[in-house]
Amino acid sequence: MQLAIFDLDHTLIPFDSDKAWNQFLIDIDAVEEEHYRENNERFYQDYLNADLDIRAYQRFACEILQTYPIDQVTAWRDQYIQEIVRPQLQTKALECIQSYKIEGFHTLIISATNTFIVQPIASLHGVDSYLGCEFEVIDGRYTGELIGIPTYQSGKIEALHAWLKTQQDSASTIHFYSDSINDRPLLEKADQAFVVDPDQSLAELALNKGWPVIQFAD
Repeated sequence: MQLAIFDLDHTLIPFDSDKAWNQFLIDIDAVEEEHYRENNERFYQDYLNADLDIRAYQRFACEILQTYPIDQVTAWRDQYIQEIVRPQLQTKALECIQSYKIEGFHTLIISATNTFIVQPIASLHGVDSYLGCEFEVIDGRYTGELIGIPTYQSGKIEALHAWLKTQQDSASTIHFYSDSINDRPLLEKADQAFVVDPDQSLAELALNKGWPVIQFAD
């Protein structure tokens, strides 16, 4: 299997889908503003510092699904996708994915964002598959914990290996696109790394490694 793998936030889309979702929930008065704003900013800064406790963050991200019926949260998510995400889709990113599909690559998003948010955005991009953090559900209720391998930092490699086993396949070629130093492990594993509008730390690493630096922004 030839794989074209894409990070999601600040790579395929020009913003952080988790952070924007939390802000959307604040804006529609679905959540308590001070609590959500404080945690949203704190966890996002931890991510930028490559020091995020992914399980602690996902417990926070899951609160909305523990507070309201799933039908209500899904309706809000659909509104968020239409009003916030769809207008910011990047033509160059969509064209890149399509080019890989024409070449016979399997296109895959791997994101540290939870799959409740990743799934509809992956659908908009027309990728073949997606991986993200998976919330645990017991007796129809979200527990706030994760199942499987958290798709963050080196966990992206572990999750990829686990996914390939489920496909009963292996990767003959890996191309990987990311903006973040958090994705250094998978960038270094890939046969070809592409750095997209990188953060400062990744820009410096890309210069040292000779990785191409590209833009998906229109």
